[in-house]
Amino acid sequence: MSSHREAPEIAKDPVADSSDLYAFVTPDRPETVTLIANYVPLQLPSGGPNFFEFGDDVRYEIHIDNDGDGRPDVTYRFEFTTEITNPNSFLYNTGPIDALDSENWNRRQFYSLTRIVGGREQRLARKLPCPPCNVGPLSTPDYGDLVRQATFSLSTGEKVFAGQRADGFFVDLGAIFDLGTLRPFQQLHVAGKKIFKEAGEPVNATDRLNVHSLALQVPMERLRRRVDRYHWQEPASVIGVWTSASRRQVRVLGDRVAADTNAGPFTQVSRLGNPLFNEVIVPMAQKDLWNTLPPSEDKRFAQFVERPELAALLPVLYPDVFPNLDKLNRSKKARADLVAILLTGIPEGLIDGFTNSTGDVQADMLRLNTAIPPARRPNRFGVLGGDLAGFPNGRRVTDDVVTIALRAIAGLTVPLVDRKFQPDEAAGAVTPGLSAADVTAPFLRKFPFLGTPYDGFNNPSAES
Repeated sequence: MSSHREAPEIAKDPVADSSDLYAFVTPDRPETVTLIANYVPLQLPSGGPNFFEFGDDVRYEIHIDNDGDGRPDVTYRFEFTTEITNPNSFLYNTGPIDALDSENWNRRQFYSLTRIVGGREQRLARKLPCPPCNVGPLSTPDYGDLVRQATFSLSTGEKVFAGQRADGFFVDLGAIFDLGTLRPFQQLHVAGKKIFKEAGEPVNATDRLNVHSLALQVPMERLRRRVDRYHWQEPASVIGVWTSASRRQVRVLGDRVAADTNAGPFTQVSRLGNPLFNEVIVPMAQKDLWNTLPPSEDKRFAQFVERPELAALLPVLYPDVFPNLDKLNRSKKARADLVAILLTGIPEGLIDGFTNSTGDVQADMLRLNTAIPPARRPNRFGVLGGDLAGFPNGRRVTDDVVTIALRAIAGLTVPLVDRKFQPDEAAGAVTPGLSAADVTAPFLRKFPFLGTPYDGFNNPSAES
């Protein structure tokens, strides 16, 4: 999956697990950038009596780099507190929740939002309420109205929402991790030869599951960084974005009298820039380390981008289908195309009218050229489909990032840096066979863009 349970340690800590990150110029407000960071993945809708929520002991942050050094110039920090209104009840709610201050709602979450620039902290909001989880038609009869109540336009220009949403990521997980099986791809005929007899239908493994989302709309002028006390840098055209979660270094478990205590400085336990980076690029033994480091340290992992393991596996899993990729692998040439896409951004001159390069520092960040306007007719294959406003230029909620990544690894993007290379015919066809249409909850056309979370009454289990 994009970054769901992608490393051994964070798989044990879902509250701090950053699962997806989106960054795009807002279609209905093109003077702003929308940033969405998802956490707490793989939520079954029927989550009671202890419904899912953000962690009060976790510091969630969305970082923006606007000078290309792989370090944050602007950070938005979310910190949460939980309040119980009736300590003698085991119930999440005792009646319909029709407002964020409903007396029927027993366990509420609030958050503060802080903007950090050059070490200076500016508290933008205090005690903003989250909406409840989508319990069911009796408990949350008008969930859309609760979301509207929990969406805030701040005096500083940002719009913000924090709460449960439907997981919008789509992937045929069961097939991909069964030795790289790609069900629809199996039925392709290459040189008159059918690869496999039966393929089956692809299944979206994350459908009818929920996440918790941090959603921000930020005016582009707020993406500047402070040069000194009196001067600001001009807004950056290309920005790098990543999200992180941090916990206190020490946790002391309490007894019957004392509560648990968290102490010491915060330490990063999760991060995410490009989708699938830690998932399929970083080797198992280094995944936990990667989660603790800033993007500025990603030169340590450049060798795995230059020679990705999956690129070597494709010719083995699909014999005689990727001869040109196999030859490229055997040449031991570094994959400069993947380095550009994932670690530095694509420089000028490789794609007409496009660049999202942030310089020479190798860092896993979701890079967005904010000067490129939203597409009138978005193509789900993004830049590979001729749509310069899509992944890997940022990431929109409907972009088919799994197919884009697979085709790039299969060699489709090599001609960007080596015009003599001829991609295999299969490289432009490889796909898990899913799209945004395979997400049951419709995406929204406006903020916060991800669909209404699945409720537990109508979705008692993911399998049903």
